[in-house]
Amino acid sequence: MNDIQALVRAHYPDNTWQDIAQRDGALPEVLKAQSNPDQNLRDIPFDRYTSPDFFNREIEHMWKRVWQFACRDEHVAEVGDYYVYDLARLSIVIVRTENGLKGYYNSCLHRGTKLKPSGDAGWAPSLRCPYHAWEWNLEGTVKNIPCEWEFPQLDRAKACLPEVRVESWNGFVFINFDKEAPSLLDYLEVLPEHFRNWDLTGWYVHTHVRKHLPGNWKLAQDAFMEAYHTPYVHPEMTHVVGDHNMQHDIFSDHISRDLCAMATPSPTSTMEMSQQALLDSMLVGDGSIVGERTLVPEGKTARWVMAEQVKAQMLADYGLDYSKFSVPEMIDSLKYNVFPNVAFYPAPGLALIQLFRPDGHDPDKSIFDQMVLRPKPANNGAFDVGELIEIGEDEAFASVEGMDPFLASVLDQDTDIMRWQREGMYASHKGAATLSIYQESRLRHVQDTLDKYLEGKK
Repeated sequence: MNDIQALVRAHYPDNTWQDIAQRDGALPEVLKAQSNPDQNLRDIPFDRYTSPDFFNREIEHMWKRVWQFACRDEHVAEVGDYYVYDLARLSIVIVRTENGLKGYYNSCLHRGTKLKPSGDAGWAPSLRCPYHAWEWNLEGTVKNIPCEWEFPQLDRAKACLPEVRVESWNGFVFINFDKEAPSLLDYLEVLPEHFRNWDLTGWYVHTHVRKHLPGNWKLAQDAFMEAYHTPYVHPEMTHVVGDHNMQHDIFSDHISRDLCAMATPSPTSTMEMSQQALLDSMLVGDGSIVGERTLVPEGKTARWVMAEQVKAQMLADYGLDYSKFSVPEMIDSLKYNVFPNVAFYPAPGLALIQLFRPDGHDPDKSIFDQMVLRPKPANNGAFDVGELIEIGEDEAFASVEGMDPFLASVLDQDTDIMRWQREGMYASHKGAATLSIYQESRLRHVQDTLDKYLEGKK
């Protein structure tokens, strides 16, 4: 045990995530693992969030060199399906072709018009510019140029749409602007091994809400990488969610995680709740897939009951056998962050994707995508991928039809505080953040990895 883990255990004796998680049975090795490398405990300057110059350096030296999650396989399942992925001023059209996935710069080679609008997805037999109708086949070769005789200087064979790299893992589609970058599997480091038993290829995006936020993309993501704020921003959650005693792990440059116990009180909670009350109040990502809450039998915990209920529901409704899975694998918040900007939650009771990106070219604006996953129907039954619902800064997640009410209220609390933080960064005399050694260690880790890209070390 390293020094940080010793401190955590001393402050939360018999109440760390590991203690809670093992009360209902053994854990798989990947959840027993703990990793907390030493860090430079420097302050983090606010200009890393606010400076246009720093923002531009991020785009050129980091964003154009990393693998970044763009969409799910089900978004581009059939030949001709396309999905537009935007990053600041950059825009890519991901297309399913006869030969697999392709990613093209979303810009016509005639006069630059976007081939598909931002936020768009659908099906098309080709990629056709809406302005002058220059048209490309799905494989990126020229299909038609009106009045082609007017362009004697054009070499048709060389007028293919410029590409970015596209690779897929576990149902997640990633793109990379850098043709010399390592493969996606190399980039994901320990993640494929950790997810070996967590197959999400049989799931799909059931609900997709995109919110525009009044702060830098890192500021937005930071709020979802620590629970230090939970007792103060989400006080109602402290009675049913472990927060300050969460486990935080840093495995490599690109992969970190936090593990948060559901249906258990926070160390800060002063309310005594029965196991039945904990069960009735438990947070899940998609309450409709669990159904009515059951009764907690004598001698059992709310966590065990919810896990068993999710297992039964998954088998009955979707034909998925989770009988050998541990309680945390079914119901806890197992959040894996992939640098720079996405979090994957694999547990069936809280199966989510959270994505954070710059919004246009303003360092003070960002986009937050919240996707709730649901299993595909058994026996290859039909399903509809959730359509994108886009909301503005002043609109609430709670107003979105179909979202779990508890989850929506938590997201609204998280995003409402962001303008205060952004304005406080500009008002600050100190000009920097002081991060905690453990609960905010993964925020510092993002900055450390970002520096490696900015300094040319990656």
